[in-house]
Amino acid sequence: MPDSSPPEARLSDLDLSALLCSRVCHDVISPVGAIANGLELIDDPEMDPDTKATALDMVRSSVRTAAARLKFCRIAFGAAGSVGAVIDMGEAGEIAKAFVSEEKRVTLDWNAPRENRPKQQVKLLLNMVLMALAGIPRGGVVTVTVEEGRFTARAAGDRAKLPEPMVQVLAGTLDLATLDARLVQPYYARELARAAGLRLRMDMDGADVMVSAD
Repeated sequence: MPDSSPPEARLSDLDLSALLCSRVCHDVISPVGAIANGLELIDDPEMDPDTKATALDMVRSSVRTAAARLKFCRIAFGAAGSVGAVIDMGEAGEIAKAFVSEEKRVTLDWNAPRENRPKQQVKLLLNMVLMALAGIPRGGVVTVTVEEGRFTARAAGDRAKLPEPMVQVLAGTLDLATLDARLVQPYYARELARAAGLRLRMDMDGADVMVSAD
């Protein structure tokens, strides 16, 4: 009798690239839209000076947010150099901190040595940060630790919990027909871990959400 268990489904390269592009657009469309709205207020001759000053502050804040998200996405999802490139973990940490700081309610504690690592490993670690953030929707602290052969991103916060759809993506049990721009991220992280010969997990460790790869 043939094995009745379904084979692990995989996205095609075209579907994966399309969904990742959608994810990046989703991340930057909000601050870019806010910039456009702020500029409209500034250009409106009927707006009072106080309103224009507020709009200018909104533009400045949105520019910082858009820049932080684009820099993060460039490494987490993009090529960020040649195929065999290495990336400085310290630089990646600064980019990750700038990205997380725009979340306002989250602090990132980046405990990784300042050393060059293969690009795919750094991309995986940044994607693990995104997964950890999803476990603390009310805010908190994400602690990243890099040890020999093991990466962890621990998320501690009020009512931290496992995002069940993400867990299903990692387990390969989610119907890929339902995969969207949000859930393509843990799928991509799983593929990065697979390419690096690592196993990616997302579990509860006490009251914290633990994302680990080893």
